[in-house]
Amino acid sequence: MRVFSRLLRATPAPLLLFSAVAFGAAFFAVRFPDVPGASAGSYVSSVLISLPALAALATHLGPRRAAASVLSVSAFAYAIESVGVATGFPYGSFSYGEALGPKLFGLVPYLLPVTYVPLVIGAVAAAWGPNRLTPRVLIAALLLVLMDGVLDPGATALGFWTWTEGGPYYGVPLVNFAGWLLSGAVSATLLLSAGRPQTPPPPGALDSAVLALAFWTGAAVFSGLAFPALLGIVLFVLSLARRSDLKAASK
Repeated sequence: MRVFSRLLRATPAPLLLFSAVAFGAAFFAVRFPDVPGASAGSYVSSVLISLPALAALATHLGPRRAAASVLSVSAFAYAIESVGVATGFPYGSFSYGEALGPKLFGLVPYLLPVTYVPLVIGAVAAAWGPNRLTPRVLIAALLLVLMDGVLDPGATALGFWTWTEGGPYYGVPLVNFAGWLLSGAVSATLLLSAGRPQTPPPPGALDSAVLALAFWTGAAVFSGLAFPALLGIVLFVLSLARRSDLKAASK
């Protein structure tokens, strides 16, 4: 308990407050998905959640290199998700619903990079260490798989996307996680290719992932998804701990 108390004291109060708001917002997303304005609220909240990570990346790399890295990860995300919807590779057969808004070529929501890129930034930040590039890429990819273990069951329950044949993990096929490992490794490599691998990222690089975990953990809790909820709590606490480590390393 003392360790947890120290962790809470080391975390900025606004981040804890907005995490609580994100967790509470999941209740309304689960219980009142068809309330007027729900889609607009989803778009706005997704953009707001993404801002801390994007701002931290700009501080870390400079605006031009940050923009280039975000664009490269975004382009890759559009490409691999479009291939995934069209062919079933590498995630399994699925399709996006209408909740995430209009789609590029009728396949992938335009909103995709806003939700995905901040998770990549957070995973890469959490994987930082004075080591070679390959271990960081693998750790970041594994973290993204674990995040998806929280996100995917909740998003499926909310109708954000549909798995054609279902799967054993709360309706999600296991091949999906192999796909996330592959795409996460490529995305992390693209982000790290922007440079400064030996310089610790600012702790704010994790904030968007923390907020996203708060929301999707709430979605799992209010949807009755026990294991994703527990996994989300563990990842949330570990993300705060890693954020504290980065804050110390940046001094």
